[in-house]
Amino acid sequence: MFKGSNVALITPFKDNKLDEESYIKIINHHLENGTNGLVPVGTTGESPTLSHDEHERTIELCIKEATGKLPIIAGTGSNSTEEAVSLTKHAEKAGADGALVVTPYYNKPTQEGLYQHYKSINDNCGIPLIIYNIPSRSVIDMSVETMARLYELKNIVGVKDATGDLNRVDQQKEKMGNDFIQLTGNDDNAFEFNKRGGVGTISVTANVAPKLCSEFQKLSKSSNQDDLKKAQELDDMLQPLHKNLFIESNPSPVKYAAKLLGLCDDAVRLPLVKITENTKKEVEKALKVAKLIDER
Repeated sequence: MFKGSNVALITPFKDNKLDEESYIKIINHHLENGTNGLVPVGTTGESPTLSHDEHERTIELCIKEATGKLPIIAGTGSNSTEEAVSLTKHAEKAGADGALVVTPYYNKPTQEGLYQHYKSINDNCGIPLIIYNIPSRSVIDMSVETMARLYELKNIVGVKDATGDLNRVDQQKEKMGNDFIQLTGNDDNAFEFNKRGGVGTISVTANVAPKLCSEFQKLSKSSNQDDLKKAQELDDMLQPLHKNLFIESNPSPVKYAAKLLGLCDDAVRLPLVKITENTKKEVEKALKVAKLIDER
């Protein structure tokens, strides 16, 4: 169920409130442009600055608009186990197909603490859980051994790997087997990630290039050499975008790109701020390379 191009949805704001009209517009943009799955309220959705009510409302709107059309993996992680359990139970009740649960940030739990955190969520819900391993933001790195222990539990099905270490794909495949779902959280390594056994991505770039990202994912898993050549061409076209959307803290650059494409405003919540003029120019250049906006 969880494969291909899954978009880490941005959360649009207007007057510092959830812009429901633009959010629904964005979801339908993905329904029309080949995105394979929707991931609301992850890091790209600015989950740290959403209230609980906003968090739940954002998930509910996504499910209402897209249920039965695309798989929905709701972001439900927290550095509080109790809160992560509560958010995951809400997502399940609302109708999400799965939950993306980030490793607890700031607390710096041990590997045993990580295991017990995810086990508690597993024991209190009944939907598939995807571990989100992102040491650059959460400080901690879940070991392959801990992941293998968690995979023995009924609801743990895979990982969003944002370590940037491609050897992890091989190690995790060897330890957990082919049925363990491996999605990359790094758009820039998606081609090699899939070659090694990954089955897709949870993508920031797909917010603004859904059709290109979806087509790339499909071609990258083909055994046909012509398809793989086309996948390489698409990857080359998208690499500047993958890079330039992270010149400043995500999701400020991708929200600016979305604004240029008429999807929503580029407002973000403090402590994030809008991107600088220099970064705007770099984002625009990348959009032109991907042929998403015209040369001017």
